[in-house]
Amino acid sequence: MSPANLAIALVHYPVYNKHHEVVTSALTNLDQHDIARSAKTFGLERFYIVTPSEAQRELAERISGHWQQGWGADYNPDRRQALDIVRVTPTIAAAVSDFQRGFSKPVKVAVTGAARRSGSTSLHALRGFLKESDQPYLLLLGTGWGLTDECFTAADLILEPLAGNGTYNHLSVRSAAAIMLDRLTGIEHEDTQTHKPSIIQEEGTQ
Repeated sequence: MSPANLAIALVHYPVYNKHHEVVTSALTNLDQHDIARSAKTFGLERFYIVTPSEAQRELAERISGHWQQGWGADYNPDRRQALDIVRVTPTIAAAVSDFQRGFSKPVKVAVTGAARRSGSTSLHALRGFLKESDQPYLLLLGTGWGLTDECFTAADLILEPLAGNGTYNHLSVRSAAAIMLDRLTGIEHEDTQTHKPSIIQEEGTQ
């Protein structure tokens, strides 16, 4: 599968804080690096960081720039390849507009969160939709305490949340991004015991 029609966006606004207030969350170096690495690993060509804060956008550009040229690029060219796909935008709409280039069909926005919502679409279903290579999808991941209700209302698709086998459900956004990208675009392997498709992670990937 070629995931050129899938992009991911890490949204720092509009999101909730723990008091359910709409805020702009802070950029973290680790999120930027790790999600870029996951996105590049699974073949995406765009990873958007969305924040209205000019200072935070400048910081994101500096983080990427450190590894894209000069000492950082020479020291770790693999990191440079990952950060080359990062785009920093002030709004979700700006990310959609940028990703729209090269596609004739309008970008469809998919959102997800920790809570289950009625009418949700499974990751397996979205994986099937992505086979229509001329239809672009932008997957939004929220920071803080998650994307606002308005983001869910405006979305074209609401995805089912990731779930473990217990009641604890607090994955980091970095972990959630990696799991979702693997399920959406990773190689499917046949389980010889059940004869059902399963997705595995090869050892030694970093």
